[in-house]
Amino acid sequence: MEEKNIEIITRMVLQSLQSSEEKKNGFLVPVGVSARHVHLTQEHVEELFGKGYQLTKKKELMGGQFAANEMVTIVGLKLRAIENVRVLGPVRKASQVEISATDAVKLGIKAPIRESGNVAGSAPIAIVGPKGALYLNEGCIVAQRHIHMSPADAMAAGVSDGQIVSVKADNERGTVFNHVKIRVDDSFTLEMHIDTDEANAAQIKTGETVMIMPS
Repeated sequence: MEEKNIEIITRMVLQSLQSSEEKKNGFLVPVGVSARHVHLTQEHVEELFGKGYQLTKKKELMGGQFAANEMVTIVGLKLRAIENVRVLGPVRKASQVEISATDAVKLGIKAPIRESGNVAGSAPIAIVGPKGALYLNEGCIVAQRHIHMSPADAMAAGVSDGQIVSVKADNERGTVFNHVKIRVDDSFTLEMHIDTDEANAAQIKTGETVMIMPS
C-alpha cells in the first residue's frame, strides 16, 4: 500500500511539473540507471551458495523484484572476470546476466542487445559463487533500454505496451535515445531504465528526468 501511494504521489508531482505546453511536446519520465546484475534459478542459487540456500533481500525494487544481499563473480573468455555483481530476486525460470557494452569488452564476449528474458543465442558466461560455479551456454545480454509504466501512466503518455519511442535528455549533452521500448504492467512504477554506459555518455543520473518525444 505504501509503495502504491508513493507511485501515485510521484506521478502527481511529475505531472504538476509539466505545463500544458510541455505536455504537447512530450511526457516526463524519471530515470533509473541499471548496473550489471544477475538473475538466477533456484537450482543455480543452490549451486552457487549451497544446498537449500534462499536469496536474502537487501532492497525492494519495482514489480516484486528485489536487490539481494548476495553477489557473484562473472567470468568471460580467457578467464576475464568482474567481481561483486549483484544478484536480483526472486528466482526465475532461467538464469540471466545483464551487463553493459563496456563490461562485454572487459569480459571478452559478444553480448547482444536484448529485452530481459530473451536470451536465446546470447553470449555464454560463467558465474562463480562462494560454494560453487556454473557455466551458461547462453544467457548474457546487454539490456535493451526501456520504460516501465503502469496502465494509467501509459494512458497519460499516449503509448502502449511494446511500443518503441524516442526519448530526449534535455541537458548539456542534449542526448536523444531512440529504440526505447515501452513496458506496461500494474506492478510497474514509472521509470526509464538505461545502463551505466548510456548514463555516462548522456551525463544522466538516477532520479533525473527525460522526455518521451511525441510521435
